[in-house]
Amino acid sequence: MSTKVYDCLKAIGEKIIENKDFLTDLDREIGDADHGVNMARGFQSVIEKVSQDDPDIGAALKKTGMTLLSTVGGASGPLYGTAYMEAAKALAGKETLSAEDLKTAFELAIAGIQKRGKAEKGEKTMLDAFIPAYDAYSEKIAGGASLSDALDAACAAASEGVEFTKTIAATKGRASYLGDRSIGHQDPGATSLTMTLEVIRDFLKG
Repeated sequence: MSTKVYDCLKAIGEKIIENKDFLTDLDREIGDADHGVNMARGFQSVIEKVSQDDPDIGAALKKTGMTLLSTVGGASGPLYGTAYMEAAKALAGKETLSAEDLKTAFELAIAGIQKRGKAEKGEKTMLDAFIPAYDAYSEKIAGGASLSDALDAACAAASEGVEFTKTIAATKGRASYLGDRSIGHQDPGATSLTMTLEVIRDFLKG
């Protein structure tokens, strides 16, 4: 499937910027109250810095990751920056995107987040949305489903993961200082990750 990578990244950025206050409010409950503000600033830079004309998907993702690393504060910058830079390795030099390419990109992004954040599923982080999304996507692709159906399943699983984060205590980052008091609040990182997947789904559906 062919995709104009800049347009997709711009759509992700616009979604994050549109939900800046919502994401910041979520973070205010259990963190530093800066997730939305920081991510919006980072993606504004992405929109400005990523080439609108280069069709190389991997190059655009690498530039996105580097930009997020340099402009987004807190834990989100390193984690999201690493995710995009690792995903870029699966798509280097590619101008079209297959279902398997996207699966590999997701897999590398998750591994990068786990390594950088020393985190696993079940610790109230973005991985609680991303790992279920990857599992659902992979299962659908293995069963011969279309890319569209696989992305629908991924987004549904990610949304369930966001809901799951409300039921557990945080053990990573600033939220971990709250212990059981973090229960009842959804994780902002899992939320912004789910938004990202939803934009990718909608964009690839056209």
